[in-house]
Parts: sequence; structure tokens; C-alpha cells
Amino acid sequence: MTSKDASTKKRGTFAWALWDWAEQPYPTIMQTFIFPVYLATAVAGAGVQADAQLGIAMTIAGLLLALIAPVLGRRSDDNGRRKYWLMFNTYLLVGIMIGSFFIKPSPEYFLIGLVLYGAGSVIQEAALINYYAMLKSVTTEKNIGRVSGYAWALGYAGGIVLLAISLVGFIMAEVPWFGIGTEESVNIRAVFLFSAVWTLVFTIPLMLRVPEIAKKPNARKETILQSYASIWAQLKSLRAQAPETLKFLISSAIYRDGLAGVFTFGAVLGSLAFGFTQTEIIIFGIAANIVSGLGAVIGGRLDDVFGSRTIIIASLIGLIIAGSCVFFFYDYGVITYWIGGLALCLFVGPAQASSRTFVSRFTPAGREGEVFGLYQFTGRAVSFMSGAMWTLSITIAAVFVGGENNTIWGIWGLMIILIVGLFLLTRVHPRPEVLEEK
Repeated sequence: MTSKDASTKKRGTFAWALWDWAEQPYPTIMQTFIFPVYLATAVAGAGVQADAQLGIAMTIAGLLLALIAPVLGRRSDDNGRRKYWLMFNTYLLVGIMIGSFFIKPSPEYFLIGLVLYGAGSVIQEAALINYYAMLKSVTTEKNIGRVSGYAWALGYAGGIVLLAISLVGFIMAEVPWFGIGTEESVNIRAVFLFSAVWTLVFTIPLMLRVPEIAKKPNARKETILQSYASIWAQLKSLRAQAPETLKFLISSAIYRDGLAGVFTFGAVLGSLAFGFTQTEIIIFGIAANIVSGLGAVIGGRLDDVFGSRTIIIASLIGLIIAGSCVFFFYDYGVITYWIGGLALCLFVGPAQASSRTFVSRFTPAGREGEVFGLYQFTGRAVSFMSGAMWTLSITIAAVFVGGENNTIWGIWGLMIILIVGLFLLTRVHPRPEVLEEK
């Protein structure tokens, strides 16, 4: 490789990583710290069990994604349109954020808000299939863990900047930017429009710098049913030829859904269980992203030394301990949420980054979209779990424990998922077989 080629690839690596920064408005603003809190507090009417309703929305979204994820991955590999579909879904996310601006703080908008919330989750996950599939083409085996962790940390850095701007410019400002006022929470809703612009601007480098993959000369032309038949055949093949790979996909599907639940319901937990205001949630979110980013960077470097599986196991153990402490020390109030919540954030980043690194290490060139589609498929096949377990835990507590506020019990639904995923991961060999070409 010439110095010019190396420089070009380096720019491509940065452009790829910058997408984590670019799409950060969705997980940070729309999925965690502002939009769901806005729905649960300002939009939902009195007597509406908003925490449970959000769980149901995520359950439905997960089931929908399970139906489309594997097909998307296979077709992007074959048709040479991996970047195309990444950008297509990114712009759909932009549309979701723009649409959310029109959700006013009134109960009649709550159902529409839930639909946008769930639809955005489906679209983001569809985008991630192709984004993850690009990792191997912009890095090397030697630094793949570091690059993955760096990208994840860049995403968290974007979250910090986003939340700071949202807080200073729109939510806490005596006169919000652009003179928009505060009637009907328009200052909060303006954050969603700002997020849309943010994503549009920062996805430009990837569009320009990262090349599209070549179309396979003998590309498969499959119907949707044929795609699912092929996926089923692949799963059976994995069971026979690469059982450790299949075991990892199953274990990661479960614990990754728990990780998603920690972030999805974390802000709702702070708001409804610990009484945080929207401003306090955002301040916590800034701190959370700082801690998560540090965790992702450190975890990425340790990944290249100790291996992805070791980092994931250590992170899951840390998550389970931190989550249990949040529940058992609930009576101590906001200090519990601050300490326990930040501890959770410290371990989420390394677990997420090392998971995609683990997959990349045993995926052959040219099949990244297919394998990450399968990775997302196995994850989304059980993605109803976090929403369902969150809702079930709250419902059971309401029946058997009583009281008006049982949101804190939702954390046990997430911890159970993480415990099961951890147990299954310990049964996976540290070095899964490399997937063979068909």
C-alpha cells in the first residue's frame, strides 16, 4: 500500500467513524434523554402508564425489525448498495426527527409520538446493519478493535455536544435560540429539528469518502421468502460447521437487547422513578456520554490486547452489579441514580463496541452485510425482550407490591436479560470459527 493509499484509507476510516457522531441525535435525543421523557411527561395524559406504553412500542418495533434485518444485509452485499442503504435509512431518520417536532404536549399526540418512537428504532437498526458491515473495509485486523471503540467514543462525544447545545440553547435559555419561545414546549421540540440538521451535515463525509462496494458478478436474485429460506439454511449450517459462532450470535442477541434497554429506559427511569426534571436528565445525559465515551475508548484498546469476549464478559458483570445497586439503594434518592447510572454507562460502551468487533473478526470479506444482517436478525429476533420484560416487571410489581410508582422495578427485567446473556456467553469459545464461504 502506497502512502497515498494509506492516507485515503485513513480519511475513509475517519469518515466512517464520523457517522457515529452524525447519527447520535437518534440514540441520545430521540431514544433516550429528551424525546421519550417529553412523551412520558408532557405529552401523555394524566393516568397514562407511559413507562409501560413505551415498552410496548419498543416491543412492536423489535418484532418488525426481526422480519426485515436479514434480508437487508444479504441484498446490500450482493447488489453493491451497502452505502446507498445506509444513507437511505439515515435520511429516513432525519424525517422521523422532523416529524417529531409536530408532536405537541397534548394527549391526542401521544399515540402518534409512540409510532414515531418505534419507527425510528426500526430505521436506525436497519441503518446499523450496513454501517457495521463497512467496518472491515475501513480498517485492518490489527486495529479493528481500536477503530470500533474510537467510533463509539466519537458517537458519545457527539451526544455530549448535542445535549449541551440542547440545554444551553433551547431548554434552559431564558430566550431560546432563534427567538422561538417556550409555548407548547416549542423550545424542546426545536431540539428535534436541530438534530435533523446535525445528522444531515455530518453524514456528508461518509457519503463522499467511503467507497461503495462492488456488485457481485453472480449476485443472487431472491424473493423475500427465498431470503428467509437461505437464512434458515445458514443457521443450520452454522450449527453443524461453526457451533461456537452460532452460540455467540444467540448469546449476543440476548445481552445486546439488555444493553439497548439500559439506554432506552434509563432516562425514563430517572424521570419517573427518581423525579428528575427534563433539565436534570439532560445534565445527567452529558455526564453519561462522557463516561460512556471513556469506557468505549478504554475498552477498544483493551479489546486488541485481551480479546473481545473478555471485555464483553467484564462489562456485563459490571452492568449487572451497577443495575442491582440502583434498585437496592433506591431509597437513597438521586445520588443512587447518579452513581449507579454512570456506572452502567461506563460498561455499556465497551460491551457494544467489542460485540461488533467480535463479529468482524470472524466474518470473511464480501459477506459482512450478510453476517451483520444475521447479527442484527438474531438480536432483533429477541428485541421484544427488553420492552416486554421492562413492562412485565412494572406490571407484576403493581399487582403484588402496590403503590403508585413501580417504575424502579423495570430495571429487574433488564438485569435478568443481561444475566441470561452473560451465562450463554461464558459457554462460547474465545475464538469462534471463521465463517466459511458457501
